[in-house]
Amino acid sequence: MKYITLIALSLMISACSSSDKGDEYDYIDTPIADQWADHIDDDSDGVINERDLCPGTPLGAEIDNDGCGSYVDSSQEMQIRVLFANDSDVINPIFTEQIRELSDFLKEYPNTSIEIQGYASRTGTAEHNLDLSKRRAENVRKELMKNGISGDRVTIVGYGDTVLATQGTDQVSHALNRRVTATVIGHKGEVKKEWTVFTTLPKS
Repeated sequence: MKYITLIALSLMISACSSSDKGDEYDYIDTPIADQWADHIDDDSDGVINERDLCPGTPLGAEIDNDGCGSYVDSSQEMQIRVLFANDSDVINPIFTEQIRELSDFLKEYPNTSIEIQGYASRTGTAEHNLDLSKRRAENVRKELMKNGISGDRVTIVGYGDTVLATQGTDQVSHALNRRVTATVIGHKGEVKKEWTVFTTLPKS
């Protein structure tokens, strides 16, 4: 009889012990493993943030193992030619669009700078024409600044009547010599796109 009683007590203790252990685990929070590496790929280029040396790669770019895209150099040239009335530094509204396009070009290529060159016709004194050519160039510079271009990127130079577009002495020749010109070449690295089945040219 004592033997049966001991077995029964043993089973009861074992059951209580299992029940207590189950309740104890219910109250213990499951620990969260520390993740030291960033396995997210924010720019969706196939390289996780932890290894991505070039975050923000354009979608579809051809990349290397570090997540950096390949670039190809391209260059474009922009020129303006603004004509002025005799003995005037006022910009004719007909040339406003040309100056705006130059402003847009400079915004697209922010690492470039530009030199504005002013000229005059030989209808006055050399001293007067030099000053006039500088004022013409300066007014074009001011228009660029109104369009959001920093004045630090624009320099001016006046040539007076020393550099003529044409050597004629008629009114048409004089009109062509009263001018402001500028040329800027913009260089820009464009991201090389990854080849896909929809690409026209085969992958090299």
